[in-house]
Amino acid sequence: MNKAHKIISIAGIGFSILFLVAGVPRFAAQDDATRLHVNVVLVQLSVAVTDHKGNYITGLRPEDFAITEDKIPEKIATFEEGTANATPGTTPSASPNRGNAPGDAEGSSAMDTAAVEGSAHAPGGVKISPLAGANIFILFDTSNYMYRGFVFAQDAIADFVRSMDDASKIAFYSYSRDMSRATLLTSDRFRVVNGVRSTVAGDDAALYNSLLLTVKDAAPLTGRKAIVVFSNGPDNASSVPPEDVAELAQSTGTIVYIVSTRLAQDDPVSTAAFERMSKATGGRAYFAGNWRKEKQAFDSIREDLGHLYSISYYPQPNPNRGWRSISVKLVGKDLEKYRIRTRDGYSLQEQTQVNSEAYLAPAAGAAPSADPK
Repeated sequence: MNKAHKIISIAGIGFSILFLVAGVPRFAAQDDATRLHVNVVLVQLSVAVTDHKGNYITGLRPEDFAITEDKIPEKIATFEEGTANATPGTTPSASPNRGNAPGDAEGSSAMDTAAVEGSAHAPGGVKISPLAGANIFILFDTSNYMYRGFVFAQDAIADFVRSMDDASKIAFYSYSRDMSRATLLTSDRFRVVNGVRSTVAGDDAALYNSLLLTVKDAAPLTGRKAIVVFSNGPDNASSVPPEDVAELAQSTGTIVYIVSTRLAQDDPVSTAAFERMSKATGGRAYFAGNWRKEKQAFDSIREDLGHLYSISYYPQPNPNRGWRSISVKLVGKDLEKYRIRTRDGYSLQEQTQVNSEAYLAPAAGAAPSADPK
């Protein structure tokens, strides 16, 4: 049987990024090499801005952000703001005080007008438009760790799917030793929930193998993209270390949220890995010991996705071919008090070889595509 090879190419602007998962051993039953080539056209950032109480800050403008890459100032190309409202029982989003009285028309920004009238341009040529829906991949642990809380976990995920805004597309994957793409990206919530309900418990847990494959599925997508992992135990079957998964997620701009049903102190090794991975990608890790806390975790993720700023820029010339650090700061004394959460960089590599034939499933020679609905 001939082995399939896939090359993903995206036109570049004078240099190419080759992402490397260094020294990745071959997966079980996945013994062919796939080269993943990505030429950077645009660096995309998903940025959360909060105050010291955790309230989301809305109404910021492109000129409120200063971005550097390896300390080189970058010019914002596109800017979008999340428009989600606080849900009942949560603290409403705050807006920065710009010296205007509440309701003062002069205090509104170009971004507020853009949200009503469609895309617009701010001074400096920055394109401002209403934030489009996110592409969300849910990765569900169906290993033998999940036996006791399986039905409760399905309920929590199904409720999360139903609560997402209509503009977002959702894919549902499950994993134990192997990963199953139960539902490809779709806006059909019924189809996703049906995929959730059809899952069955498996054996050992290969979380990091499966998460790596999910990151690759998300890699070619633009805009906000996030992976929400629901895990109930440590990884005991992967051949990929979490550090390599985190690096690829960072480099492709994929946010990773992790909901663990175990308390942090129950498994300190996995806890540390989950926290490092989520923080590196701009996401969060939650440790929920009961179904109520699981629901709260999913509510928090939904709110976070709805309030992210999406900012992109074309990188300035930079001789660095390795790790490039990204810094995002707010400009002005009134804004410096707020907190920013986003990924802190990405990696350039001269050579890439990621061992994964599973990336080509489900169709031979083709990566998984979004459902047309």
